[in-house]
Amino acid sequence: MTDQRKIILEGGGENSLPFSFSSERKYLTVLGLGNILMADEGFGVHFVRWFTERHPNVPPNVLLMDGGTLGYALLDTIGNCDHLIVIDVLKLTDTPGNLYRCTREEIQDHLPPPTSVHEVKFADVMCKADMLGEMPDTVFLCIVPEQYQEMDLDLTPVLRDKFPVVEQALLKEMARLGITLGK
Repeated sequence: MTDQRKIILEGGGENSLPFSFSSERKYLTVLGLGNILMADEGFGVHFVRWFTERHPNVPPNVLLMDGGTLGYALLDTIGNCDHLIVIDVLKLTDTPGNLYRCTREEIQDHLPPPTSVHEVKFADVMCKADMLGEMPDTVFLCIVPEQYQEMDLDLTPVLRDKFPVVEQALLKEMARLGITLGK
């Protein structure tokens, strides 16, 4: 279990995948989304990696996962949990670094429209999971990005400084579900 958990939590090494083929159902999956090549767009991935280092004692019924830009490859993971917390950016005209907590219903109006049949957005993945009857109870913790249109491997300082704020919001959501983490 430790090796598999490491692959999931750290995004895997050479020739390994950053997601699980385990059929073991999880009570909670925390999924960090985003493209780490596009600065703040990769916030969810960077945050989940940071959070994993700070909280190594995750209960076996909880999965912390770097979902990156895996698209439909996330269907198995999403359909295999009771509760899902998604960490991502929310591109709004608002102050960079502002944090939003949304239910799935609340976020629908903020999801981007499809741009091409070849580009899979997370909204498409949720739609497929719904069609399969496998969409879990979902909460989004989303932050407003400062930069996401230029290629850059680093987060802006504004967003990196918000890690502790998002951490507290995530711990609160986990506590709401009866999960507490020790350090």
